Amino acid sequence: GSSSAHLSTNFYSSSCPKVFSTIKPVLQSAIAKEKRMGASILRLFFHDCFVNGCDGSILLADTANFRGEQHAGPNNGSVRGFKVIDKIKTAVENACPGVVSCADILAVAARDSVVILGGPDWKVKLGRRDARTASATLANNNIPPPTSSLSNLISKFAAQGLSTKDMVALSGAHTIGQARCTSFRGHIYNDADIDASFASLRQKICPRKSGSGDTNLAPLDLQTPTAFDNNYYKNLINKKGLLHSDQELFNNGATDSLVKSYSNSEGSFNSDFVKAMIKMGDISPLTGSKGEIRKICSKIN
Repeated sequence: GSSSAHLSTNFYSSSCPKVFSTIKPVLQSAIAKEKRMGASILRLFFHDCFVNGCDGSILLADTANFRGEQHAGPNNGSVRGFKVIDKIKTAVENACPGVVSCADILAVAARDSVVILGGPDWKVKLGRRDARTASATLANNNIPPPTSSLSNLISKFAAQGLSTKDMVALSGAHTIGQARCTSFRGHIYNDADIDASFASLRQKICPRKSGSGDTNLAPLDLQTPTAFDNNYYKNLINKKGLLHSDQELFNNGATDSLVKSYSNSEGSFNSDFVKAMIKMGDISPLTGSKGEIRKICSKIN
């Protein structure tokens, strides 16, 4: 919305000049411990932004009388990284008490995760404030599932003001991270648009029968699962996308040409990814006197 005009890359330059140098080392040590964590933080940011904008709503834990987003379908048992965000928040609170929002911490941590794993760098726009509420219903409705068709992906992103090109570029985040068997079982057993040897490789850890091996993990990028690069698109051209929704981007449809261009040019992928991340970060932020600066990211003040 128009309030994104209030976000600026130098928002904390006088109120918390050490914000970036405080966030990055905490994240670096978390990613050094577990390479997958960078992907988890990036996904947290995406799932935050798609529900009432980038407002830290996903970080709010359920309480006895409040049902937030963490147990909604797209998040339940699969969103992770909350402890890392808490650690970062503690460090930032020590440096500048009561100044930096959890929503902004998540935006910076998403960028830092990409950079730490070898991806492009960009200046993050800041000045978001934290929501005092969250929505399980919108999480269920707004976040596209791994079973999505291409038209569903396009429309879910369009609903957030993101173009088809933004969607294809942001999908490249699947160059890192892992998915559970429940998310790719349908694709490896039922779909025709998949390389046979790749399907059988993934079937080894993901039995056809539901309830068996459901939480077993496989990398979203077959080739370099912990490096941020353009191999995700090369996999799609070889029919080695892990999720049904991944392979939909290259399946004789409107986005085939974009996938081809990103597979041929890491530079054009990087630059479109950065533009799309900045655009996603602009989705209806709370600014000015709206929302609050949470002391603890998992609960309202």
